Amino acid sequence: MSVAILRSRAQIGTDAPPVTIEVFLSGGLPVFSIVGMPETSVRESKDRVRAAILSSGFKFPQERITVSLGPADMRKTGGRFDLAIALGILASSKQFPEGVVGNYEFFGELALNGDIRWVPGVLPAALKARAAGKQLIVPTDNGAEALLAKATVFAADTLLQVTAHLRNLEPMVALSRVEPLAGVVQAPDLCDVKGQAQPKRALEVAAAGGHNLLFVGPPGTGKSMLAARLPGILPPMTEAEAIETAAIDSVLGQPLNLARWRCRPFRSPHHTASAAALVGGGSDPNPGEVSRAHNGVLFLDELPQFNRNVLEVLREPLEAGVVTISRAGRQADFPARFQLIAAMNPCPCGYLGDLDGDCGCSAERVANYRSKISGPLLDRIDMHVEVGRPPRALLRRSAPDGEKSADVMARVVAARRLQIKRAGVCNARLQGKNLARDCELDESGWQLLDNAADKFALSVRSYQRILRVARTIADLAGEQTITPPHVAEAMSLRGLRRRNR
Repeated sequence: MSVAILRSRAQIGTDAPPVTIEVFLSGGLPVFSIVGMPETSVRESKDRVRAAILSSGFKFPQERITVSLGPADMRKTGGRFDLAIALGILASSKQFPEGVVGNYEFFGELALNGDIRWVPGVLPAALKARAAGKQLIVPTDNGAEALLAKATVFAADTLLQVTAHLRNLEPMVALSRVEPLAGVVQAPDLCDVKGQAQPKRALEVAAAGGHNLLFVGPPGTGKSMLAARLPGILPPMTEAEAIETAAIDSVLGQPLNLARWRCRPFRSPHHTASAAALVGGGSDPNPGEVSRAHNGVLFLDELPQFNRNVLEVLREPLEAGVVTISRAGRQADFPARFQLIAAMNPCPCGYLGDLDGDCGCSAERVANYRSKISGPLLDRIDMHVEVGRPPRALLRRSAPDGEKSADVMARVVAARRLQIKRAGVCNARLQGKNLARDCELDESGWQLLDNAADKFALSVRSYQRILRVARTIADLAGEQTITPPHVAEAMSLRGLRRRNR
C-alpha cells in the first residue's frame, strides 16, 4: 500500500483555491474511484488517465486505486486535474520517485495518447501558486498565460515529457518571461466626428475621470460614433489592471491576446442580452459582460430597448465594482469595475425636439419609453448629454474637424495621473474622506451647487457625482482647486435643465 500526494488548484469564479490530490493504491480487485465532490468531467478523467498512462509506455496498476480530491466539500470541475492524477498513480506505483513532486502544482487535461491539452483558468491559479512559492507545470498552450503571474513555469506537451523532467532524465527549462508590450488601440479617431463640441468634451471628461455617461439624441446624430472613439482616448491599463482583466478572459477560456495587452476592454452587448449574459450566471457561474468590461468600458446602445429587469441588475455592480453570483451549494465573485457609456433616443420614434424631424409620439408613449430606465439607474450615471444634429455645412467638409484622439488622450493621461497620485483612484471612485478632501469648494461654489440641489431636487448621490465631475474638469485644466466655473460645467453636463419642474 502506498500514497502519493500532489497539488493543483480548482477554479471558483476568479479564485483558485488549492486542491490536494491523494492517490492510494491497495490490494483487492482492480477498481478506480475518485472522491471529493468530482463533477462529471472529473469522474470521466479515469478513462483519459488510464489511456494516457498506457499510451505513454507505463504500466497501469491492476490494484484498487482511490483518488481523493481535497477539500472534500468543494466541487471540482473540468479536466485540469488529469495530469496530477496520472502522476499520482505513477508515483504511488513506484514508477518514479514520489518526493520530486512536492514543490510543483500541476495543471492539464490528458488526451488518450498522452498529450497534455490546454485548460481554462490557469492565470488565477498561477498568481496563487506564485504567492505560495510553488512552481508550475502546465500545458504548452498555457505557458504564456502562466508567465504573466511572474511564477516559475515549465510547459510540457506530453505526459512522457513531464515524467522525464521529474525523474531528471530530460529536465525541462523554465520558460523565460518576456514583458508584454503595451498594445495599440486601433480605434477610430475623434476628429472624424463633425461638430458636437459638448459631447466631445463630455467624452474627454468621462475618459479622464472614469465617469459614466449617457448620450441622448435623435437617430443618426453620432451617439454610437462618439462612443466608438472612447477607446482611442482612454489611458492604458496598469500592469495590475491588465492582469485582472486577463484573468477574466482566462476563466472564460479566451485565448491570451498580447497584441491588446494593457488596452482597456470595450464591450457592446446587444439590447436582447439577458440579465445572466450581462452580469453572469449559469449553474456553474461564469462572468458576464460587466466582468468582461472590468477596468474598461461597457457600451449599451439603444438603452431603453433593454429589458428593464436586465438594466436593474447593473445598479449594484456600478456601486460595488463586484458581482456575486450565488447558486445552490456554490458562490462566485467576479470583479466588475467598469465605466458605463450608454446611448438612447429621446422618444420611441427618436425625433422629439428635433427641428428636422417629425415626432408623432404622445406624451404617454414618451413617458412609457423613458420609464424603462429607472431613476436609481439614471442617478448612477454621472453625465447626461444631448447630442443634436450638426450643421450640414460641417458635413460637407472633408478635412478633420477638431482635435485628434492622440491630443485628447495626452490631456486625459495627465489628468488621470494627477488623480492616482492624489487619491490612488480615479475621481469617479472617490469615497468618504477622500471625496471630502479632494472636492472641497469655496463658499460661492457651495452656494451654486446647493441652489441646483434645491431647484432640481438632487439626491445625495447626484450631488456627489457632480462634485466628482467638477474635480475631473479642474484636473483637466491643471488646477488644484475647484472653482464655480468647474461646478457650472459639471452641472451642464448632467443635463439639469431637462429636469426643471
